[in-house]
Order: sequence, then structure tokens, then C-alpha cells
Amino acid sequence: MKQHSTRWGLLAVLLLGTMGPAHADTFVGVLPATPGGSNYQAYYDSTLNLTLLANATIENYMTWTQANNWAAGLNIDGVTGWTLPKTNEVDPTCNGQASISATVTIGYGTNCTGSPLGHLFYDVFGGTQTNGIANEGPFQNIQPTGYWTSTPVSVVPGNAWAFSFFDGTQLFYQDSLRLYAWAVHAGDAGAPQTSTATPEPGVFSLMLAGLLIVGFAVRRRLKRA
Repeated sequence: MKQHSTRWGLLAVLLLGTMGPAHADTFVGVLPATPGGSNYQAYYDSTLNLTLLANATIENYMTWTQANNWAAGLNIDGVTGWTLPKTNEVDPTCNGQASISATVTIGYGTNCTGSPLGHLFYDVFGGTQTNGIANEGPFQNIQPTGYWTSTPVSVVPGNAWAFSFFDGTQLFYQDSLRLYAWAVHAGDAGAPQTSTATPEPGVFSLMLAGLLIVGFAVRRRLKRA
């Protein structure tokens, strides 16, 4: 995966809303639209350890499959590997709890803060069920409606989890329904990637030949001594 080399622009510590969210995340602007600029295309959230696109509505309504394919196909200044945010099906923070087996209970409804979108809505943007979000932080075009997550419903095939920025509810819908999508990237998408490339076979051959030559030279010197 190629990573954009431009890094660490504006550090914005967001103390959001006069009502005060539960706590503030630290966002760092990454992937500037122009080299060295401050018009960032994404922001890295140090609390979630995720990079989120600055524009929450690049595309209009999509089915769940279309939304996943759209995110997977994104290439932002050479950075690939984008996905939809995940949902924690087992989320004890939710107001609604449903037992699907003797040992597994899934969360739904409001106050679900265990997943990225719920955390942003309640903890960061100061959202409420009646008033929606208090502000958008450094992001733009967060729609007051449902956003797909990448998580299918484990017990109901053909359905997937979504989160609504209208009233902060986490529910699942048929995956053929059309909702919005907001792409995220694991970790800091603006950080240079350390190369872990494996040398080509030809390189190994050259290294082996070099070692043999050195070994032969050492043996000749020992015999002469």
C-alpha cells in the first residue's frame, strides 16, 4: 500500500460544543489537497486510531455492497486501503440489548458509543437523540441520516448495521437499502509506511555469491598463514 509522504499539518484539539461532550478527541489534518497546504482531505483521530475522510458525503445513497466497493476503491493521493467503519454488534453501551444466544447479546438503539460512528456522535460531536449533533468538528457534510458500516448482521443474513446521525440510533437494515457512506482508514493514513518488502530472488543469489567469494578468500589466507 502506497502512503502519502506529506505529514502532520495542523494539530487541532477539539473542545467541542458549549454543552461539552464527554471528552474531546485530537484530530490531525492529513493528506492536504495541495502539498504543504492546510486544506486537508482527511483527519486522523488519535483516540479511535482511525483516519476519516474530511468530507462525509462524497457519494450519494448506495446499497451496502456498493458502499463497501466504493470505499475499497478509493485512492486518496496514493493512499488505498479505505473501508467503511465497523460496528460492535456486542456493545453493552447501547440502550437496547437483545439476547441472540445463551452467551451473546447484541446492542442496538441509542447511546451506542462502542463503535466509531457512535463515539463520534455522542462523545465528540455532542449529539443527542432529539437535537442531532451540536457541530461537525473539522468535517463537512455529515448528513442527518443513516450511514452504512462494514459489519453485516451475524444472525440475519442480507442485513447490515448502520448508524443514524439524525438521532444517534444504531440499527440494522436490508443491505439493498440505500444509505450514505463515510470512508475510514486504519491508523494514520498520512504517516509514511516503513518498507517491509522482501528482496527479490536475484538479490538473494547475489548475496550468496558474495558470501561464497568472501569465504573462499578467507580460506586461502588461512592456508598461506
